[in-house]
Amino acid sequence: MTFTFRPLDPLNDAELLHTWVTHPKAAYWMMQDAKLQDVERAYMEIAADEHHHALLGLQGGEPAFLMEYYDPAHRELVGLYDPQPGDVGMHFLVPATDRPVHGFTKAVITAVMAHLFEDPRTARVVVEPDSANKAVHALNEAVGFIPEREIQKPEKKALLSFCTRDHFEKAVHG
Repeated sequence: MTFTFRPLDPLNDAELLHTWVTHPKAAYWMMQDAKLQDVERAYMEIAADEHHHALLGLQGGEPAFLMEYYDPAHRELVGLYDPQPGDVGMHFLVPATDRPVHGFTKAVITAVMAHLFEDPRTARVVVEPDSANKAVHALNEAVGFIPEREIQKPEKKALLSFCTRDHFEKAVHG
């Protein structure tokens, strides 16, 4: 599967994103009750934030998933761990579908990680999924993440995990 990326357009993409983030299967995204304006506002804030970025992953030119990346020294994990130079935080969301494709979500996280590591400044990717989200823990492990410890964020108990470039390469390419 081949994916491309483009910056998210908070106004033009908000309607699509709203259907994705409010779907019951996107519960861990924590926007279940968001109104369209809430989604627009949240992504306009990200677009204006030098430390947080949102991209749409495209398959065949069509939006297929959402990817966010951030500087954990300034967002999300401030005070919860000691960031190292080259750390990049990441979130991704694959929308619910009536026609799931086997291996699609693993292909997405692999593409997201490859995209982040294309930047030579990225030394390590940091994630903090909900501790209860076992499905994403398995996906993270499949691309080389190593869980470090549980942390308490304001909105959830999270599993802090790291993936170096080397761990990613070994996990994906053997």
